[in-house]
Amino acid sequence: MNMAHYAELNDENIVIRVIPGWDEIVKPEMEQILFLETGNIWKRTSYNTQGGKHPNNNPFRKNYAGIGYTYDPNRDAFIPPQPFSSWTLNETTCLWDAPTPMPTDGQRYKWDEPTTSWVLINV
Repeated sequence: MNMAHYAELNDENIVIRVIPGWDEIVKPEMEQILFLETGNIWKRTSYNTQGGKHPNNNPFRKNYAGIGYTYDPNRDAFIPPQPFSSWTLNETTCLWDAPTPMPTDGQRYKWDEPTTSWVLINV
């Protein structure tokens, strides 16, 4: 039996919860059933989709929905909350990009918004 996940949206298209449900192959009207039960809009989300990629098949709605994510109906995508005001939305992945890429030297970094730069974490 196939299972899918569904994101419940509030009036501002913000995800307020994600639940497992029937796959649309088994129950194609699952979004409508959930709407009738709750009165809220529901959108299917793919647990294995991130940044517009899925390891086994076609990506679905760019990202797996999480509480606080926004559903954008124009992009048909779930977008996580913006982590910092200086970061910009990547239109391809619907994820947020820092103004400068994180160093890839194998060390650990954290983003410092006041300086808009990556700072080495001293361990």
